[in-house]
Amino acid sequence: MVVPRRTRDDWTAVALAALAEGGLAAVAVEPLAARAGATKGSVYWHFPTRDALVEATLARWELEHTEAVIAHAEQGATPPERLRRLIGAVLHPERGIDIEMALHASLGDPLVAAAVARVGQRRMDYVVTLFTELGFTKTQARRRAVTAYAVYLGQAQLHRTNPDVAPSTPAAKRAYMADVMGVLLADPGPPRPAEADG
Repeated sequence: MVVPRRTRDDWTAVALAALAEGGLAAVAVEPLAARAGATKGSVYWHFPTRDALVEATLARWELEHTEAVIAHAEQGATPPERLRRLIGAVLHPERGIDIEMALHASLGDPLVAAAVARVGQRRMDYVVTLFTELGFTKTQARRRAVTAYAVYLGQAQLHRTNPDVAPSTPAAKRAYMADVMGVLLADPGPPRPAEADG
């Protein structure tokens, strides 16, 4: 039986799955090759070093778990619809929470730290833009974006450490989504002088 040659995408998919299950330490050439039923040479054909594999895997995570989510949100016709699509997409545990938590646990690695910082900034910038389009001032939009991102990271941690606490039924998820949207879209009142934009 001929085993098909693995592609770069195959290897980054295997690496992402290993990352979700075992953290950054699991993204090592020999265990990945064994996991895929291939040789180390197949990995090294595409990636000259482990760091190159990690960088490509992080790029894939960024594309699938940030850019694709933003593209999904952008299908909404109005800013409130885009925000609802975004929040709905990121509040589901199947969106890669294990990968997210594994990366946050590996911030001592410079490649991971750089990728997480870049992704965090991209996510924040997008959410600030959404809140600005909703009529919030720059300062208010930034605060709401921080709150939205904190909700996401808190939800990720909750699913990892206390999954029974998170809403699980469709009705509970809808109610939770309504609560989150209510908090994020609440009228902030007039800006205070110390918060003036500029």
